[in-house]
Amino acid sequence: MENVQDSVFEAIEYAGWLAPLIFIVLHLIRPLIFLPVVLVCMAGGYFFGFVAGSIYSLIGLSLMSAVFYGIVNYFPKFRNRVSRLKKKVFNDRDMTPGQIIILRMMPFIHFHLLSLYIMEMTSSFQRYMYFSIIGVIGPAVVFTGFGHMLVELAWGYALLLIGMMGAVFVILGRKEEQVNTVEKKA
Repeated sequence: MENVQDSVFEAIEYAGWLAPLIFIVLHLIRPLIFLPVVLVCMAGGYFFGFVAGSIYSLIGLSLMSAVFYGIVNYFPKFRNRVSRLKKKVFNDRDMTPGQIIILRMMPFIHFHLLSLYIMEMTSSFQRYMYFSIIGVIGPAVVFTGFGHMLVELAWGYALLLIGMMGAVFVILGRKEEQVNTVEKKA
């Protein structure tokens, strides 16, 4: 899987004027190759800079939301699977659009679970896309900005920052495992 990731990023780097199109398509195939939203948006900041990377990420994430809407409505079994996962993760908690927008900023929250929340809150495709686009502006800008910032930092600082993020990720994963273990024992 790492080879696929490297190949995709190399293709973007050497694609010239096709690079933005490849990057937007990468957002569409991202779930199939198990790339997190934060990584793709950071790559946008790295390859295209802050403004262009944010715009391309906004377009890609918005198109991904539209594709998800179509897939979920076309394949009811897939919708049921995502609904079950949503129930496990969020315990059928009601959320406001503002809460969903904030959760979209969290890199460890599943993007499509939040899309399902938006689908269930809205009555039409137009309303769904309105809230989806509003909801992806934050991650597109923040994560792309972070990727652009890594380019501007000296390599030592960038590697230190990435290492710290990795450590936080591992620590949060261990805390989650501990919480799940305690809940299972109770």
